[in-house]
Amino acid sequence: MPLKPLSPQQVIIGLVVVILIILIQIEIFGLVLSKLGLSRHGVTLLLIATLIGSGINLPLTKISSSFRLENLPPLPKYLLPLKFKEGSTLIAINVGGALIPVIFSIYLILYTGLDIFIIAIAISVISTISYLFSRPIANFGIGMPLFIAPISAALISMLLSQENSPALAYISGTLGVLIGADLLRVKDIRQLGMPVAAIGGAGTFDGIFITGIIAVLLTY
Repeated sequence: MPLKPLSPQQVIIGLVVVILIILIQIEIFGLVLSKLGLSRHGVTLLLIATLIGSGINLPLTKISSSFRLENLPPLPKYLLPLKFKEGSTLIAINVGGALIPVIFSIYLILYTGLDIFIIAIAISVISTISYLFSRPIANFGIGMPLFIAPISAALISMLLSQENSPALAYISGTLGVLIGADLLRVKDIRQLGMPVAAIGGAGTFDGIFITGIIAVLLTY
């Protein structure tokens, strides 16, 4: 059954909804970063870098996998016949969804005065929880319930450090998900039959990014 074309009113409503979502995302992001001690200029710079970086994937390495060229949809298969290689999956990292949150976590570790032992405990707990609750999803990647990691990060951070719980929540949430749901799940990626697996590949809507943001909000 052919799809009906969208009316001008539906297109306008759709654009308004998208703009509202972006504005809400920017407002929440700005609130969280300001709570973590960034100046207005710092918030703006990090926000712009994150939004631009969400469209950039940096290749890291290739791993052997169950990927086969016949599993590709027809269009990418014919347009990019040399980009993918059977029996291997390219592991990449998304700049906005993973690399920038990780760099910002390292910044917080260096400048908040948090005890490294407390940080290690928090990251270990969230890594374990992320691994236990994450699951490989065919033709998608590794998925896990959205609120498990941020709620856990907020609770463990308030328990271990009342004074610096927002920063600890961001650090443990970001690095914990990266380790538990990505790095420790590489063996599962081999079986998904995907040509490319991007850590943080959903950009600012990826689990690594979202976990850090929600975890900070839950500490207030």
